[in-house]
Amino acid sequence: MDQLQITGGKRLNGEVTVSGAKNAALPILCAGLLTAGDLVLSNVPRLQDVRTILKILSQTGLSVQHSPEDERVVLNGAAIDTLEAPYELVKTMRASILVLGPLLARFGQAKVSLPGGCAIGSRPVDQHIKGLQALGAEITIEGGYIYAKCKKLKGARIHTDMITVTGTENLLMAATLAEGETVLENAAREPEVTDLANLLVKMGARIEGIGTDRLVIQGVEALHGAEHAVISDRIEAVTFLCAVTATGGDITLRNTRTDIFDVAIDKLADMGLAITYGPDWIRGQMDGRPKPVSFRTTEYPGFPTDMQAQFMAVNTIASGTSRVTETIFENRFMHVQEMNRLGAAIQTEGNTAFIRGVDRLIGAPVMATDLRASASLVIAAMAAQGTTVIDRIYHLDRGYDRMEVKLSAVGADIVRLK
Repeated sequence: MDQLQITGGKRLNGEVTVSGAKNAALPILCAGLLTAGDLVLSNVPRLQDVRTILKILSQTGLSVQHSPEDERVVLNGAAIDTLEAPYELVKTMRASILVLGPLLARFGQAKVSLPGGCAIGSRPVDQHIKGLQALGAEITIEGGYIYAKCKKLKGARIHTDMITVTGTENLLMAATLAEGETVLENAAREPEVTDLANLLVKMGARIEGIGTDRLVIQGVEALHGAEHAVISDRIEAVTFLCAVTATGGDITLRNTRTDIFDVAIDKLADMGLAITYGPDWIRGQMDGRPKPVSFRTTEYPGFPTDMQAQFMAVNTIASGTSRVTETIFENRFMHVQEMNRLGAAIQTEGNTAFIRGVDRLIGAPVMATDLRASASLVIAAMAAQGTTVIDRIYHLDRGYDRMEVKLSAVGADIVRLK
């Protein structure tokens, strides 16, 4: 099992190219199930989760043309013959549930294993199931599998009990081929949802309200192929900006944009990061010790839960105290214990963490517990004195494209140990 060895105390200077967004690429790849035409995708990140979803799609009979070193994927759904996503593949990644809506809408049936993924808390799929049932699907759960069938999905008004990103994406894809009008209320507004909706429109879908919490979809008989570039990964971009805020330095991010993460940019500026930007680049300059910031995670356009751990890492060495409240996942403070091993002073009470900034962190062996926790430990290790070894970094590989390579290129002392 691979590890990362990081010797801290190095300033970051140079340029980093941000990859395509994992959270946009996964549903967009699943949209290939909706059409018999060619779906030509670019800016697809080179991630373990992408490789996993492509395996799932391939075993349905979807044609996949993709090189592991290429950010271009060509899908063709003309010969799909297996309407199943097996446990062996689905267990590692919750986003696998996104094959359910497209398979059901286009072929009238699907068998999908209940999903797995990071152990950051309960992420039930009941909203997916309730929404598909409202569209006319008959659904049963047996032996850890979701069995769904219908003759033809029919449009309906669906108001989800909570805001759910993958639930919105699944129901949106299903509704594009349903008969009549579907109204999705309380829909997620994340930029990745918008990116999927824009692709579906290119494929011939009729969708109104893109970017809002109310999506109106007029079902069509069939969708066709299209070309699309996956949106830039805002989580990766902010992770690198958190890194330079913690270490000091001057980095410029390419292939990115600021309009999709305004809240995080504002918080980084509050920490002391000098930010300048253009249409597709962001520059962050940092000198001195960061200032503490407090925040509460919430749905977009609020502060993202996927950026919570990275900001907490910066807060551990800030010049004061801060408070972080996590409202999305009930088990997303597992990085706290590992950060405290590095000398951080963090206490938790329920869903709130109280951080007292310390003068320095000291390198130590730590263990990654989930995807974003992995990134936060990398940031903390780069800011620490001495050497840190991070174990179980397979979590990191699920959502960051060669992070150690990108960070090494801008001055970090970071190597992968096989």
